[in-house]
Amino acid sequence: MNRRIFLLVISLSIIFTGCSNNINQHNEKISDETFLLGTIVKVTLYGKNADEDNFKDIFNIISDIENKVSRNISTSEISKINSNEIQEIKLSDDTFNIIKKGLYYSNLSEGRFDITIAPLVSLWGIGTEDARVPEEQEIKEAVNKIDYKNIYLEDDKMNMHIKNDVQIDLGGIAKGYVADKVAEYIKQKHIDHALINLGGNILTVGHKPNGESWKIGVQNPFNARGKELGVATIGEKSIVTSGIYERYFEEDGKRYHHILNPFTGYPIENDLAGVTIISDYSVDGDGLSTVVFSMGLEEGYKFVENLENVDAIFVTDEKDIYLTDGTEKIFNLTDYDFKVKKFSN
Repeated sequence: MNRRIFLLVISLSIIFTGCSNNINQHNEKISDETFLLGTIVKVTLYGKNADEDNFKDIFNIISDIENKVSRNISTSEISKINSNEIQEIKLSDDTFNIIKKGLYYSNLSEGRFDITIAPLVSLWGIGTEDARVPEEQEIKEAVNKIDYKNIYLEDDKMNMHIKNDVQIDLGGIAKGYVADKVAEYIKQKHIDHALINLGGNILTVGHKPNGESWKIGVQNPFNARGKELGVATIGEKSIVTSGIYERYFEEDGKRYHHILNPFTGYPIENDLAGVTIISDYSVDGDGLSTVVFSMGLEEGYKFVENLENVDAIFVTDEKDIYLTDGTEKIFNLTDYDFKVKKFSN
């Protein structure tokens, strides 16, 4: 059996000129990075209020949330839920809010995005050394355990009730929530300009110090080295991409990527190679990137066009690019192996 495993840590490249690390005067930048959330986390701060001590606080915020919601940490709240030893649990604010947002997108997508997908994620093991194609019966058993409707939240008590053998995976939405919390901290410290990169989940605070917009490279989904296919020019926005390039393995000449279909139990197969969501909040970009990818090109395009303050860049497996109305004004193609197309009326 011929198997190759791939894991892309940084999924969006950042294009920014004049960036040297740890300069701490006026409108110059300081930056730091570490490994959290299973990826490289890099934060860049600008302005006289930015201080090296901010990074300690920021990384503590990220680590604290990770320790609550990672199913790979045995002491986390999610691990306690997934043990199936409890039917009711009082949650921390962060865990409650992430689950609540996850349930919102589970419901909005009619289950195509489902935070109870953990049994299926564990079974495939994509992104780990244990990645494999499961047996059909194993897949059926895992699919039968997936149903976000088995979770009920009590807002007034911050309690969660579960039934059946629910297992939760917040990997499709937690990074976006964390990015928003980091931005919230940065603004509280009166830092007016910042760039947050949580392994490809990009969130900006303000514009660049000189008043110009940020230029963010959009991932080429056929390249696992972070090569961009174009550049998005944005103000204070989030950019999140989901695609076939992020985590996958190959077995007997076939690629199996990590975006799983909760109904079939297999990686989603449609006409898309990647979807980039541009939104005000990263938690929405995180959830929507998976939701929209699961819909395919035409349905996903129409879906995004009906959302307020959300735009998207669709990349098909034929290297065609489709832009929603808002992205037509801000996206510039740089890799001419791709073609920008429009839907015919």
